[in-house]
This record gives sequence, structure tokens and C-alpha cells, in this order.
Amino acid sequence: MPLSEHEQRMLEQMERALYAEDPKFATALEGSGLRTYTRRRVYQAVAGFLVGIALLMAGMVAQQIWISVVGFLVMLGCAVLAVTGWRKAPKPGEQPAPGARRQPRQRRSMMDRIEQRWQRRRDEQGH
Repeated sequence: MPLSEHEQRMLEQMERALYAEDPKFATALEGSGLRTYTRRRVYQAVAGFLVGIALLMAGMVAQQIWISVVGFLVMLGCAVLAVTGWRKAPKPGEQPAPGARRQPRQRRSMMDRIEQRWQRRRDEQGH
């Protein structure tokens, strides 16, 4: 839900006051958004992927298959994290799209749906 003009002005006024009072704290808050979080997550996933490669190689050198399997699973998990984190990251200068937080769909049970259909049929028949 977008802010009204009055609320936007109030927010801008509070931001200016924060910058005037404590510019170091205000600048620290700027970098703590979704984009920074996802970038950090992607970097961690890349580092984990490299650890997975190291485990894979160590398992091959030590001729211990289970170490290689663990390394492969670490690589696979980190690759999935990196790809999902990269997709979620907003582009530079882009605000998250309105409605980016999806509302959880209301799940209805099968009995609820059957009951609704039954009521519609009764209403259509005039009962």
C-alpha cells in the first residue's frame, strides 16, 4: 500500500533529521536492505561452492568416496542458494515491486469447495 503525500513528507523529514543527528548511523542503515542481504548470500554461496570443490578433491586424493559425496552435495546446495539469491536480488536503483511479498494463498479444503458448489447449485435452482 503506497504512502500518502503527507506520510511521504513526514518520512523524508525524519530521514533528514536522522542524517543531521547521526550521519554515520544513517549511512549504515542504507546498506542494510534486501539487495545487500542477497549479495552477501550469493558471496557466501560461492565461498561454500569452493569449499565443496576442495572437499571433492580431498575425497578423491584420500580415496574416501564419502568425503567426495559430501563435497558434491555442498557444491549442489551452494549452487542452488547462489542462483535463488541472484534471482531475488533487485537491480541497482530498482525498488522491490509492489506486492513482491506475496500474500499466502488461502487454502480451502476439498469439503469447503464441494459445499460451495452445492450452495451455488441450490441457489441457481431457486431453493
